[in-house]
Amino acid sequence: MRRAAVAVAAGAMAVSLAACGSAKESKGGDSSASSEKKGDAIKVGLLLPENQTARYEKFDKPLIEAKVKELTNDKGEVVYANAKQDASTQSQQVDTMITNKVDVLIIDAVDSAAIKNSVQKAKDAGIPVVAYDRLAQGPISAYTSFDNKTVGKTQGEALLGALGSKAKSGKIVMMNGSVTDPNAAQFKAGAHEVLDGKVNVGKEYDTKEWKPENANANMEAAISALGKKNIIGVYSANDGMAGGIITALKAAGIKVPVTGQDAELAGVQRILAGEQFMSVYKPYAPEADAAAELAVALAQGKSLDSVAKDKVDSPTDKQIPSLLVPVTSLTKENIKDTVVKDKLYTVEEICTPAYAAACKKAGLQ
Repeated sequence: MRRAAVAVAAGAMAVSLAACGSAKESKGGDSSASSEKKGDAIKVGLLLPENQTARYEKFDKPLIEAKVKELTNDKGEVVYANAKQDASTQSQQVDTMITNKVDVLIIDAVDSAAIKNSVQKAKDAGIPVVAYDRLAQGPISAYTSFDNKTVGKTQGEALLGALGSKAKSGKIVMMNGSVTDPNAAQFKAGAHEVLDGKVNVGKEYDTKEWKPENANANMEAAISALGKKNIIGVYSANDGMAGGIITALKAAGIKVPVTGQDAELAGVQRILAGEQFMSVYKPYAPEADAAAELAVALAQGKSLDSVAKDKVDSPTDKQIPSLLVPVTSLTKENIKDTVVKDKLYTVEEICTPAYAAACKKAGLQ
């Protein structure tokens, strides 16, 4: 039987993410940009961190653009730049956005600490900042993401379930994300909370820039250090790295459960083929919609109360108005009820000839 998707999150989803609110000032509302009443002809700066992960260009950017247009009667403009994993480039992009006098910024930081001075510059220029997906440091006005610690717990619980009674029969390898990404630390903490004491961690890595090739090199080093017969599973913080890890495992003749995150198309296909055990499905539309609604509300000087149902603390600020979106553990049993049902991918996109047999077995036709 197909297992129903189970959503997990610390904060409840808002039934409606409408940004219509009252004229009451929100956090960060003392800036001239947010206190001044603006109409629909606003300019939203959107800065995304990199283009190696499929989600940013394929989903986040167009979803945010569409929602801003919807909320502003097609009068709002989104000015976009991608930092291509370079924190210095992103800082320069913030400067450019300030020069171009955007009304509000949405920033998914390459480096959450390095962006702090740029966020301060934006505030000083009267431009409120929405931290998107990663909790940037500095005086941000709002934040939206997923419950990242719960993501790590979800991955850890899935790996434990896959290992079953063999959980302590060998070593697992933990492949965490980049140290510059605050989300990676939260994924790692959540996973450790579940796994510590229940498995033996043979090797653990913080993977530079989340790059699959770096994860591949780390996995090769782990295999060499631990011996291929001693590895029983791999915690991978995302799907891109899982691809690099699985390539190394295949080359060594090892087949063990590997986790992931982001429900990338290649990851979904690997799950169907039995190469990757699971991923974490994070529905991008609610997160992107929330970012757009927070940004438009801030630009127009409206309250965030109808959108930001949660509060989050950063290393530099407390009680930041936030919205945390639920996530789902994705396995071959619920692909149809999640990524296909939500139209993230079509069956045709997933079930290419190489995966036709696996799709048929999983009921994807």
